[in-house]
Formats: sequence, C-alpha cells, structure tokens
Amino acid sequence: MALRLCALLGICLALISPTPSAQAQDIVADLSQRSVSITANFDGSELMIFGAIRRDGPPQEADPLEIIITVSGPSEPVLVRRKEKVAGIWVNTEAVEVDAAPSFYAITSTGPMADILADTEDLRHRISIPRAIRSVGAPQEVDQPESFTDALIRIRKDEGLYRVEEGGVSLQEQTLFRSRVALPANLVEGDYEVRIFLTRDKQVVAEEDTLIAVRKVGLERFIYTLAHEQPLVYGLLSLTIAIVAGWGASTAFRYLQS
Repeated sequence: MALRLCALLGICLALISPTPSAQAQDIVADLSQRSVSITANFDGSELMIFGAIRRDGPPQEADPLEIIITVSGPSEPVLVRRKEKVAGIWVNTEAVEVDAAPSFYAITSTGPMADILADTEDLRHRISIPRAIRSVGAPQEVDQPESFTDALIRIRKDEGLYRVEEGGVSLQEQTLFRSRVALPANLVEGDYEVRIFLTRDKQVVAEEDTLIAVRKVGLERFIYTLAHEQPLVYGLLSLTIAIVAGWGASTAFRYLQS
C-alpha cells in the first residue's frame, strides 16, 4: 500500500512539475535614456536597449529564442496623394487618408523577420511596418488603395523615419541581449513606445513595453507653445521681427553705400 502511495505521489509531482517544453520566459529590459530633448542644435540621438531573458530553467538549444524590438513615434492621420502626368503636367489625381501612421518606426531583430515571426502573430501584435499602419478603408473609386500605404512606407524609409535592421539585436547565451536604435533629427514631439518581443517557433511568448518622452526644450519649446496656444501673439511677433530685420538690413545697406 505504501509503495502504491509513493508511486501515485511521484506521478502527481511529475505532472505538476514544469517540463523543458513548458518553460516560462520573461523579459527584463532597460533603456540608455528615458527622455530626449530637442534643442536648436539637435541632430539626432541614439537609444540603447538592453536586458536579459528570465526563465525557470536552463536554455533550450533545440528551440532557441529570438528577440524583436520596435520603437514607434506618435501615430497621426496622413493624406497620401497620387500624382499623374496630365497634358504634360504632374497633378494630384487621387488621394487616400491613412487613418493612423507612426511618425517614426524602427524594427531591429535577431534575425530575418520571416524566420522568427508568424504572420498571425504579426497581425495580432502589429509588429511589422505595414501592420503598424492602420488604414481602415479608401474611396471606392480609388484604384489599388494599398499602393498608397506602400508609397507612404517608401517615402518615410527614404526620409529615415521608417527603418528595419534584421540582425541588429545581439543575443548572447540565449540570455543577454542588446541593440541600438538611431533616432533622426526630424523627430516629432510626443511619447515614443518601445516594445520588446520574445519569440519561439515564430510565436510571441513574452512582451515588454515602455515609453520615451521626446520634448522640445528652451527656445524651441517657447516658440512651439506660443504658436499653438497664442497664434495671434505669435503672428504679431513674427511680423514685428520681420519688420525690424528688414529695417536693420536696409539701414546697414545704406550705411555701407555712404
């Protein structure tokens, strides 16, 4: 009887004990900076993202983990126009408003996205650039509305606002990871979201989110606030500065000629 009880207890412990295949993982991460200040001489910045994978067992070599990191700026609606040549002149013919597109979006990962992320997971978490852009619908008379989203992505990639760096995340011993993301000079003010995804067999098994505050400071902050909160004062001040500058230039020119 005692042997049966011991055997039954052993089976129960085996069932409730975690197995390597049921191993739980979590992400512990930090950033090199939590805020970015935009000043008159701001020419971009660099964000370092680093951390570790916390697990309840040793790393599994048979089914390795992968890391995907995204950094996205504030989303906003964007009107995309199509230009065509009519009578030898390029004119706007059709337009589609994209409901929400990140002002900045960077992706860095341990490997090719197609190899480490399933399409269903991409759709669920909106990780890739096309998934991060929300375009609900377009006018029925517009031909190939998806081409407008493709054009927006192409333009912003050329401007350095949308970036994909496959292999940009360094993962050591299946535990420690780090990556760098370059932030361009033409950042839009707002809260930037950093998301870190841990994948296994193309499935997301853990996620960590945090925010970075991008703000104008100094004279830029004063001018921005004045223009948005007191546009009349901003307009009068701009007009006064233009008149004074014109008068000063005219006076200096007459003085040089005399």
